[in-house]
Amino acid sequence: MPRGHYSLHNPHDHTPLGEEHFHCATGPSGWRYVSQIVSPTGDHTGSVDLTLDELGRPIRLELHASAWQVRGAALEGVTWVRTDPTGEHATEGNAPAHAFTGASPAFLIATARLLRPTLGAGAIRTRLVAFTPPVLAPRTLDQSWALLSSTPHATDNAPLIADEYQVNDLETGEQHTIHITGDVVLSAPGIELESLESPPSTFT
Repeated sequence: MPRGHYSLHNPHDHTPLGEEHFHCATGPSGWRYVSQIVSPTGDHTGSVDLTLDELGRPIRLELHASAWQVRGAALEGVTWVRTDPTGEHATEGNAPAHAFTGASPAFLIATARLLRPTLGAGAIRTRLVAFTPPVLAPRTLDQSWALLSSTPHATDNAPLIADEYQVNDLETGEQHTIHITGDVVLSAPGIELESLESPPSTFT
């Protein structure tokens, strides 16, 4: 069960945004990721609980940020309920999208797992609903993912395969690169892996 923490920063001006302390695990029914997010001063600012099925579809999502809460799942596209900080109002949403995304590294693993692009096969297009802190307002976006390389790195046990993906925002044309090994993000815009207490899990 991989366990560790990521440092988070603004990808444009590199302002520190805090840390995300996580653990995740694969199982016979899919994959689960749980994390707690803290500010640069150490205050608790949110949490992520995401469960995927064996095909990479989100069967359970629970996000918290600044007293806002979102619960969602893949249902007739994706469906969610967003609750305000007072807890007095809840709004339901649905979109013809494939999955969710957001600021957490969990969503990068989830999208790569859902799309599973292969070397030389070109980019795969997907529609996602994004929830980003601090208010977790939903936004639908289109991305394309392409696998650029898969590089083995020797370890004391089995080699680790580091996959390099090119991700394009199809609305803005913004392009960036993500590096993933197993179910751990090595680096991505605004995300750096700072510690890892056990090797990444591998998907079968």
